[in-house]
Amino acid sequence: MISDISIGQYFPGNSFLHKMDPRMKIVLILLFMVSIFIGKNYFCLGLVFAATLISVLASRISIKSILKSLKPLIIIILFTGLLNLFYGSGEPLVQFWIFKITADGINKAVFMASRIIMLVVVGSMLTYTTTPTALTDAMESLMKPLKVFKVDVHSIAMTMTIALRFIPTLTEEVDKIMSAQKSRGADLESGGLVKRARAIVPIIIPLFISSFRRANELAYAMECRCYRGGDGRTKMKVMSMHPRDYVCAVIFVLYFAGIIIINHFAGAVI
Repeated sequence: MISDISIGQYFPGNSFLHKMDPRMKIVLILLFMVSIFIGKNYFCLGLVFAATLISVLASRISIKSILKSLKPLIIIILFTGLLNLFYGSGEPLVQFWIFKITADGINKAVFMASRIIMLVVVGSMLTYTTTPTALTDAMESLMKPLKVFKVDVHSIAMTMTIALRFIPTLTEEVDKIMSAQKSRGADLESGGLVKRARAIVPIIIPLFISSFRRANELAYAMECRCYRGGDGRTKMKVMSMHPRDYVCAVIFVLYFAGIIIINHFAGAVI
């Protein structure tokens, strides 16, 4: 399951999303995440699902790979949906002891589980279709107004991008450590909760050591290349907007307006 985590990975490609300006992608994806939570009925949920599916198809990344990346989150999704199932109001459809299941609880469970899934899928589209360098440049460009307040936006963007970039690396490192411990006879999957918690210790300690070692190596590599921050540095690839970016922005405005209109006329179920 550890090897299924693909958050922070970049999949090379030549799709529509790969070609989009990274600044436009960041803005639209953030607004898309907002649209996921403002929809209050199943018509809006269907529209968001359709838009999510279109974005996945536009990225040309296999649906199998995306579903595989959701596998580690199944427990969180099910647990969140189960909690919301028992927090509904109204007349109970089923009741046992202090727990009751209502129509409102079912709606909340369905909406919350669906929102988490679409949030993860849409958020992953950013790193799947954008290189770490382009992501850093885009974030730095979007945060440029903060320079008025003496904020080092380049360092912030660089730190966030490096953190995203190292998620797959650390995931691979955990997988290697677990395989090494199992080859030495360690039992990491059986036993109760306390025994499994103790079995994690031989994994966490080598992971921390490896992480600090990688951080030092990265710092030395940046120092050897005379890296001194963003002041005075030029970009190898200058970002520029193209007609496809404006077309995508117009389509998104229509989509967002559709969410608001459907909310107004169809009402809310949660």
